[in-house]
Amino acid sequence: MSETSTDPGTDLRDRAAALDATDELAKLRERFTLPDGVVYLDGNSLGALPAGVAATTADVVARQWGELLIRSWDESGWWTAPERIGDKIAPLVGAAPGQVVVGDSTSVNLFKALVGGARLAAPGRTKLLVDSATFPTDGYIAQSAARLAGLTVVPVDPSRAAEAMDADTAVVLLNHVDYRSGRLHDLPALTAAARAVGAVVVWDLCHSAGALPVGLDEHDVDLAVGCTYKYLNGGPGAPAYLYIAARHQDAFDSPLPGWNGHADPFAMTPDYEAARGATRGRVGTPDILSMLALESALDAWDGVAVEAVRAKSLALTDFFLECVAAYVPHGLVESVTPAEHEHRGSQVSLRCANAREVMGELIARGVIGDFRAPDVLRFGFTPLYVGFADAERAARTLGHIFG
Repeated sequence: MSETSTDPGTDLRDRAAALDATDELAKLRERFTLPDGVVYLDGNSLGALPAGVAATTADVVARQWGELLIRSWDESGWWTAPERIGDKIAPLVGAAPGQVVVGDSTSVNLFKALVGGARLAAPGRTKLLVDSATFPTDGYIAQSAARLAGLTVVPVDPSRAAEAMDADTAVVLLNHVDYRSGRLHDLPALTAAARAVGAVVVWDLCHSAGALPVGLDEHDVDLAVGCTYKYLNGGPGAPAYLYIAARHQDAFDSPLPGWNGHADPFAMTPDYEAARGATRGRVGTPDILSMLALESALDAWDGVAVEAVRAKSLALTDFFLECVAAYVPHGLVESVTPAEHEHRGSQVSLRCANAREVMGELIARGVIGDFRAPDVLRFGFTPLYVGFADAERAARTLGHIFG
């Protein structure tokens, strides 16, 4: 090496340190429990443990359940938890209070939204448009919902979905961020296109809520669903949520009319009368242990603006891609995540040979991402606890693996 040349690794490490030193969100890492020496880039599958959850869960088990017993449905606020926690999620997805209810899984909520959406649509419509690259469960649920509602599923490329929408379209199901590639789809434009033809649009927010602004109310979204164990850090199997726009709530007819969604649940009447508001999206008894762990986890968002999270997410993913280009020999990995900010979520997906083995080696070296078949390395950047030094180390470790 000549005297005038520089080591790109030294430069990148110095830049990472400088970026972390001026990062206004860096202090939020203290709100999470993370193992020492690990770079965790899989928060797009399972978010890290927020620091307060362990104590909250211990209190729920030992005092609320152990001492108060059934009194906790009233005295500890168990009964109102689905709506209360829904209102904590609402600002993170751009919704006013009273439109988000928490409970059940994403799959169950998606079934409610699709069938309920079909029942909101004008009669005589025949098509359910579905993102052709959707997460498999969404496709399975859509097929079942379509059979129940008498619709035909039509797979569409989200980038061209507007062209497929017409007067026969009843419901449109789209993913805000593609789970494999990290591509961000145009929620405002696609929602407007669906509304223009009179279709009901359902958005899956699993890979966007908590990572970037969504704007459900601002963009007149009809219905939306999402999980809470990724960027919202609610814990494994944490309950999902259902958004029902206020304008649709009186007409929303859930295909799962459980007793918790009844206008008077304890009347135990044989006939069903739906509750007012988003509460009609409830079905059965809520999973209180997971529900209240999620409520505690959402405290990590106190005082945090989603816009600031988005700005850091884009800076992190830009920096990671720059580091990968510097450390990994040219041609050995290919980014399948869009370079354009307007088309990028909060993850970077890299295609390479032997991706499963490469990810296994990364994990063995303390960099945790995940693998998606057949050849994708997936790295999720959660700005609340991931820093620029993490991004640099992950890329450098990848470079070491490739020699």
